[in-house]
Parts: sequence; C-alpha cells; structure tokens
Amino acid sequence: MADKKINAYMVAAGMYHDIDYARLELLKLLAEHENIRTKVACDFSDIEGIQASDFLITYTCNLIPSEEEQKGLREYLANGGKWFALHGTNSILEFTADGVDAPETAPEFMDVLGGQFMAHPPIQPFTVKTEAHDHELVKGVGEFDTDDEQYLCKMHGEHELLMYSEFTGTCDGWINSDFNNEDKRAIYYIKKTGDGEVLYLNLGHCRGHYDMEPVVDYYPEIERGSWEKPQYYELLRRGIRYCAEN
Repeated sequence: MADKKINAYMVAAGMYHDIDYARLELLKLLAEHENIRTKVACDFSDIEGIQASDFLITYTCNLIPSEEEQKGLREYLANGGKWFALHGTNSILEFTADGVDAPETAPEFMDVLGGQFMAHPPIQPFTVKTEAHDHELVKGVGEFDTDDEQYLCKMHGEHELLMYSEFTGTCDGWINSDFNNEDKRAIYYIKKTGDGEVLYLNLGHCRGHYDMEPVVDYYPEIERGSWEKPQYYELLRRGIRYCAEN
C-alpha cells in the first residue's frame, strides 16, 4: 500500500545567506521521501497554501511576514500544523553606524517562533550538546563540534530544549553585545502553540560570494557552517520525518 501523500510547504528566501544552496539541500532531503510533495515560495503571502500543507519548513533571514500573515501562521499552528524553522528564520538585521542591530519590531512573529536572534560571536568552532537525550529528534546524535554562527537569542514563552551550546561574553560590532547573563544557549527546541508546534534548529549558516549585497558587492569566503557536518544532516532528516509522520 502506498504511503499517504504529505504536502510540505517551503519558504526559502532572504538576505546575507546562500539561500540557493540551502534550498537545494533541503529539497534533496525532502525528496528522500517519495510521498512528500513540496511547494516552494519566497515569502509567506500564500497563507492559504501554508495552512493547507501538512508541514512548513523555512530557511530565511530578514524575511518578516505581514501582520495578517503572522496571524495566519499562528492559526496554522494552533490547528495542529508543524513548522520546521531553520537558522535565520527568527532574524531581523539592520546595519547601522553603531553596529549591527536586531530590532524587536515583530514581537508576534518572534513569540510564535519562541525566540529572536540578537547576535552571534565571530564564526568559530563551538560544541553542540544534547539536553533531551531520549527525544526522538536528537537521541543518539551526541555531542559534536561545528563551525557555524553561534546564535544568541532572546527566548519567548515556554519551550522544550533539545540541544544547546554554551557562551558567555560580548559580541563586538553588535548593538546587543552583552551576553554575560547566562551560558546555556538554545540550539534546537520545540515551541508549542495550540495543537501544533515549531521545531527551531538555528544551526545551518551558509554564504557565498554574492550574498552580502548591498553591504559589500563581493564576499571573499565561501561559508558552509554545519552543512559540512553529518550530524546536521541527521538532525534535518529527523526533523522532516517528525513533521511528516506526527
């Protein structure tokens, strides 16, 4: 008997990242499931399409839905939708004379996601640790080192912490620069809304030569972050399966 068809909806768009690379890699993972059919969009405007899907997956940065779209996303979750949110989905960035700001101008959106990106230290190796050792999304993945943007976020509401990293100190060049209040930083968590839930995994930075426009025309480095780690692909595969099967 054929598996039931699962409708996935992907939003992959935004700034300062190699969205093409992330989109392609995610489509490859979704295509490992013959019963998953994926619609791809560059924003959240098709709320009816999102609400008709079995799960939503997003890889974005600086892409903020309108107030009406935010309302639709909350309704989608409240009615049992699953949302696999990746990396910069919770990011709002403004480059100012005083540094890079992460303004809190979309509180409803960030409340639904469970947190807002505030800053990150320079890209450098850090260790990802497991909190919920028996949860199917992370069980057996184990502790691993990655070379990624270490997200430092302002958390909103209750969430189930799955994985974390540790950081205390300051982030030079950012408006929000002081992170000495705690050391455990969420890497992967679940935020429930009604009958649905957001799975937020903030690893996955990637950037190519032309992805920092208009800040700079040409970025000298190719950055792939956790996309070079087998553990990251395992987390992505499990997240997709969890959203498709639950």
